[in-house]
Amino acid sequence: MKKKTLTPLLAPVLAALIAGCTTVGPDHQRPAFDLPADYRAADGWKPATPADHLPRGEWWRAYGDPVLDDLIARTDRANQTLKAALGTYRQARAAAAQARAGFLPEVGLSATAQRSRSAAIQGRSANQSNTTQLGLDASWEADLWGRIGRQVEAAGGDLDASAADLASVRLSLHAELVQNYFQLRVTDTQRALYARTVAAYEKALELARNRIAAGVATRGDEASALAQLRAAQAQAVDLELTRSQLANAIAVLVGEPASSFALPPADALAGVPAVPVGLPSELLERRPDIAAAERRVAAANARIGVAQAAWFPSLTLNASTGYAGNAFAQWFSASNLVWSFGLSAAQAVWDGGRRDAQIEAARAAHEVTVADYRQTVLIALQEVEDNLTALRLLDDEAALRAQALAAARDAEALALNRYRAGTASYTEVITAQTTALDNERTLMQLRGRQFSASALLNKAVGGGWDGRLSP
Repeated sequence: MKKKTLTPLLAPVLAALIAGCTTVGPDHQRPAFDLPADYRAADGWKPATPADHLPRGEWWRAYGDPVLDDLIARTDRANQTLKAALGTYRQARAAAAQARAGFLPEVGLSATAQRSRSAAIQGRSANQSNTTQLGLDASWEADLWGRIGRQVEAAGGDLDASAADLASVRLSLHAELVQNYFQLRVTDTQRALYARTVAAYEKALELARNRIAAGVATRGDEASALAQLRAAQAQAVDLELTRSQLANAIAVLVGEPASSFALPPADALAGVPAVPVGLPSELLERRPDIAAAERRVAAANARIGVAQAAWFPSLTLNASTGYAGNAFAQWFSASNLVWSFGLSAAQAVWDGGRRDAQIEAARAAHEVTVADYRQTVLIALQEVEDNLTALRLLDDEAALRAQALAAARDAEALALNRYRAGTASYTEVITAQTTALDNERTLMQLRGRQFSASALLNKAVGGGWDGRLSP
């Protein structure tokens, strides 16, 4: 008898499920963007194609500095910004799992035990009774219009975007560390330069004093030499401050207190890795910020379908079974078995335009993400162009600065020799020494700019260009 009663109820449900579900809302398409045929700053580039799945190598190893390699590893282990990004990713992963759970039924177990007493009425004695019940309840919403599917799609897009954000944070931290590290190493070379300069100026001061003692120079030469020496010593002190601040910045990146962090000085400076000719443009598509922006477009697109699904009725299947009786011992007898099965459908008839407003808001949010995606691509193109140009022009400038430094050193040597011979004033010596020092320090600072441009170019193309390196 029960089977006959249940069959008419199941028939329309099974028919609806067999017919398949309809997914409302637009399907995601990557926003169109016309990339240039090549980059002005380099030959051999080709139009970019989506390739954010390509591996990102350990690009910093190209600098050949084991101290830097160790600092990168420490950053990956202990940087607090990276840990916060990892926590955000785990939240997105949990949200995606929560959305996927919407495809499955919800099942609950309940148990109750109750003792009650009725009042005595018209001479009847009070009655006491016990009631016990054990039940299993289940409900499942059929995703007839794809609302749950679109929610899962949106959560998946958010998860992918969060994963790309995590990669973007890691890449940015690595690039920042490389820049700070080599700025510190450039500062070390400048400190060594000023140590040599101070020693040379001390000898020049001694020379001036000896010439004064010999009666062939004036006190003005000594004053000029002393002023030049003190200025160089003051600049050396300023470099100590610069190095201390850079070391403190690196300490924060590696997740250590600045007071306990130490980085021994090094006078030698590694070379800047050369950019290979014909660097493939698809490396740009590995940029995690571009991937994150594109996946947020996909998530926003899916939310349009979620909003549109609100126009259609929801269908929920409910079922429950269990045992009920006056005592626990009677629970599992056939006569105490209870069950129920049913369908419920809900449909809003009028909501004052709320659903239309939600759909419009979802479409507007999608337009925002599309604009953000295109802006991210434009910024990426700019960064690649800027740093390719910087590396090329700084290399040309470095060659000219090296020639200027060689000429300034020759002029300095000639001025000192002429001063010793009494054919030049000490003002000429100071001018030549200042010119040589300025050229050498400028050349060192230029090396720092080259390292920064190199690190930023690695970041701009998504993390290096040598696919042979392990990610």
